[in-house]
Amino acid sequence: METVSLPEFKGFEGDEGNVTKNWESHRVSPLEAEQVFFNRPLIVADDLAHSRQERRYYVLGQTDDHRGLFVAFTVRDHRIRVISARDMSRRERKAYQG
Repeated sequence: METVSLPEFKGFEGDEGNVTKNWESHRVSPLEAEQVFFNRPLIVADDLAHSRQERRYYVLGQTDDHRGLFVAFTVRDHRIRVISARDMSRRERKAYQG
């Protein structure tokens, strides 16, 4: 996994469809998805497989309650738009823990 710097951002942009999907599929609230961007360690990488129309990224990070999450996102007008959020897989947890 090749890491990149977290893009500069000034806030978050919500998308009701993604919020609903993330909650119903993975029980991840919007607040939890946003928390990972402020906690360390944080691993940021390009999501090349899904960057067709716009540049996408993903992060491996943790919530304030130490829940390990994978969050796919894009940046629009300096705002992070969460596309998908779920618990880290076993492989992702291993990469995150180093």
